Amino acid sequence: QVQLVESGGGLVQPGGSLTLSCTASGFSLGYLAIGWFRQAPGKEREGVSSISTNTGRTYYAESVKGRFTISRDNAKNTVYLQMNSLKPEDTAIYYCATRQPHGTDWLRSETYTHWGQGTQVTVSS
Repeated sequence: QVQLVESGGGLVQPGGSLTLSCTASGFSLGYLAIGWFRQAPGKEREGVSSISTNTGRTYYAESVKGRFTISRDNAKNTVYLQMNSLKPEDTAIYYCATRQPHGTDWLRSETYTHWGQGTQVTVSS
């Protein structure tokens, strides 16, 4: 069964850090591009970051550049999102998703095919 499972969410104070994990089962992440997306209440889903397999390039939304870092561990079939200097506006459900590693629009959710169930991140004092 093809499955993506996110973990690592939780409650953190402003300025704090969290690391999210996205682990795949039933298939290998090694030849796919992986994206992280988030959706806050009442808002549309937005692309946060993506990593391409064949080029190793990473992509970030302007709102998280310099604060978030995406990485992958192919041996563990897992992609991570290290989030530092968190702000209340980072509060959302965070999802990971996969797509083929070619093309463009790396932060556009419509280009991704398989999705995890999401993990809640709340930034609040």
